[in-house]
Amino acid sequence: MKKGLQKLLVSTVAVLTLGFITPSHAIWENLLEHNTNHKTQLSKQSTTRHNYIDTVFEDSVTDIEAFSDNVLLNAKEQAYIKFGSKIGPKIEDEFNNIIFPKIEEAIHMTLENVDQQDIKNLAITEKPSGDYSEKMFHIYNTTTRKDVIRFHVRTENRPFDGYYYNFHYHIYKDQFASHYNLGEIYWSKNTPPKWLS
Repeated sequence: MKKGLQKLLVSTVAVLTLGFITPSHAIWENLLEHNTNHKTQLSKQSTTRHNYIDTVFEDSVTDIEAFSDNVLLNAKEQAYIKFGSKIGPKIEDEFNNIIFPKIEEAIHMTLENVDQQDIKNLAITEKPSGDYSEKMFHIYNTTTRKDVIRFHVRTENRPFDGYYYNFHYHIYKDQFASHYNLGEIYWSKNTPPKWLS
């Protein structure tokens, strides 16, 4: 459990700070010391109390907020994988400040309409499309293999104006027919590189 928690924390810090800040070893020492004290206290309690704590923990893992936090971390990671090293650094400020908050809002709105029992069956795709394809990531039901929401970015060439990245999403309620606009980021008048480059 310690190693899993440690890996989760390291990856969370790395994703949130885009690798610019690495967690110090003092964090792990305090965390391990806290875990040791916490385990000692738990072992002194009765087994029925211990079983109750396990049940509460399992219920909280499937909670919508815990799931959405996990999805948001993965969503940002998948977006930056799609952007690659050529596009990502040039659009990251606008993406983080303008587009990603709208992605968060769309994910929260969608999850509010999903049955609580189905939340535990949702996952995020891990392979954004390259070349000039639109797919950033989809959230789908692992049981039915059907998408719930799809997030895309389209490269648009506007004559005399240049290239724009149009961020949008589609939802299952209208069979993914409508575009729900999240915003645009201007690239330049030059042809942008392919995704994943």
